[in-house]
Amino acid sequence: MIPKVRKAVFPAAGLGTRFLPATKAMPKEMLPLVDKPLIQYGVEEAIHSGMNNIIIVTGRGKSAIEDHFDVSFELEQMLEARQKKDLLASVRSVSDLIDVFYVRQKEALGLGHAVLRAKEMVANEAFSVVLSDDVIDAEIPCLRQLHDIYEFYGCSVLALMEVPPENISAYGVVDAEPVAHNGGSGRLYRIRNMVEKPNAADAPSNLAIIGRYILTPEIFHSVESIEPGRGGEIQLTDALKHLLRTRPVYGYKFEGTRYDAGDKLGFLKATVEFAMKRHDLGEPFREYLRSIQI
Repeated sequence: MIPKVRKAVFPAAGLGTRFLPATKAMPKEMLPLVDKPLIQYGVEEAIHSGMNNIIIVTGRGKSAIEDHFDVSFELEQMLEARQKKDLLASVRSVSDLIDVFYVRQKEALGLGHAVLRAKEMVANEAFSVVLSDDVIDAEIPCLRQLHDIYEFYGCSVLALMEVPPENISAYGVVDAEPVAHNGGSGRLYRIRNMVEKPNAADAPSNLAIIGRYILTPEIFHSVESIEPGRGGEIQLTDALKHLLRTRPVYGYKFEGTRYDAGDKLGFLKATVEFAMKRHDLGEPFREYLRSIQI
């Protein structure tokens, strides 16, 4: 029997330069999407997928993340004294539902290196990786969809999404063959190769890797075996290519909507759409949007 994935790794040591000056003193993972920081959306997705052990790979200037997931005694006492029960419950839910562990990445040496920093905490288990920049709105959490594939095949699984040619050079792109699964086809692929940020003319497909992964522990050996790539960084894509030599790797075209919240326009789109879905904000926000003369 294939054991369930219990641990989720959140690389969070990046500098967030695309959101300067806002991220000069605040981690990009803490940028608020409506009223929750970006990283909390990913943590809640992990929880709803059965992964309650959260490992956050942090760096210098990221203490706000630790504070957010910690107990805030003074705030809770104040809310309790003022009988603000709904706010108290929302604050406590963040720290009550999960066990959070932290490991430092002293230098931003790439996504592969960030994942490697979690090796001791992950131990010899399969685990998920969540990039907080990618906010995914889905009826069934994206990680849950990947986990169902992992439980069937026992191999690493990557989230995939179709991307138009003019945007393909911003992604890792897979060369893959479709695999029939659960009586259907068109969503599951067995990956043959992958290319990091190819030109549109050189891209092997329009299927891009999105920031959700379930990885088997063999990935750590692959990360340790590869040489630094572009920019002197250790790329997770290169490690996955190394893993392909000995183990199958699958890709799944997940069901749901992905927002690139690491990009200013994507962040704005996510803010508008998440706000409109809120029962407390949706209708008055729609009325406001109708009133704007565009």
